[in-house]
Amino acid sequence: MSHDTSRTSDGSLLVISAHAGDFVWRAGGAIALAAERGQRAKVLCLSFGERGESARAWRDGLRLDEIKELRRTEATNAAAALGAEIEFLDAGDYPLLETQELVDRVVHVYRETDPAVVLTHTLTDPYNGDHPAAARMGLQARVLAQAVGYDAPGEPLGAPPVFFFEPHQPEQCDFKPNVLLDITPVFDKKRKAMECLAAQQHMWDYYTDLAKRRGVQLKRNAGPNLGLAHATMGEAYVRLYPQTTGVLG
Repeated sequence: MSHDTSRTSDGSLLVISAHAGDFVWRAGGAIALAAERGQRAKVLCLSFGERGESARAWRDGLRLDEIKELRRTEATNAAAALGAEIEFLDAGDYPLLETQELVDRVVHVYRETDPAVVLTHTLTDPYNGDHPAAARMGLQARVLAQAVGYDAPGEPLGAPPVFFFEPHQPEQCDFKPNVLLDITPVFDKKRKAMECLAAQQHMWDYYTDLAKRRGVQLKRNAGPNLGLAHATMGEAYVRLYPQTTGVLG
C-alpha cells in the first residue's frame, strides 16, 4: 500500500470489534505488527460477547455479570499479548443495537485516537447480525468524525483507510480478499492472544489453520510458484475505500 505510508507507519491503528474475541481471531496479526512498529494500537470492543459468544461459560453456570467480567479479563489479556490497549463500551450483544448514542461514543474514540488505519467487520454476515451492525456504526462514526461541525472534542478526522477483516464463514459473507497481510513474524503473539480466550477454545486451531492457508495464498501472489516449502502465515482483508497513490504498484 502506498497511500501516505509515512502517516500509516506513524499513526495509530483502530480496531472496531463487535465482541471481546473478534479482534484476536481476525486482526491479531495486524495489531501485533503495528505494535511492534511502535504504532499505537487501540481496540474498541462494543460488547463483551456475553450472550452469544460465551456458551461454555453459560453451560458452566456463570451469571451474566460473571460472564462479562470473564470476557473482559480474557480480552484484556489478549490485547496485552498483542501490544494493544483496549476499551469496552458494554453495549450488549445478541443483539448489538445500533443507536445514535453508541455511534456518538465511537465518534469520540475516532477523534481521540486519530487513526491512520481502521479495521472492522464486513457489512454482510448472515450468521451474526452484530458484526455488520458494528461495521455500520464504525463507518457512520468515521464520516461524522470528519465533519468540522460535529460536536465532539478534538480535530476533524482525516480519511483513514478502512479494511474489513475476514469473517468466520467468508464465502457466505461475500468476502473476497484483496489484501493479504504477512503476519509470520508475529504469529506466535497472535496464538498466545488466542489462548487467552479460553471461553472460545474451539476457535484456536481453526484460526491457526486459516493463517496457514492465507499464508500459502500470500506466497502465491507475491512471486513465482516454485513449489518450495515455507511457513508463511497470513491474514486476509478487503479494502473499502480506494487507495490514493502517485505510483502504481
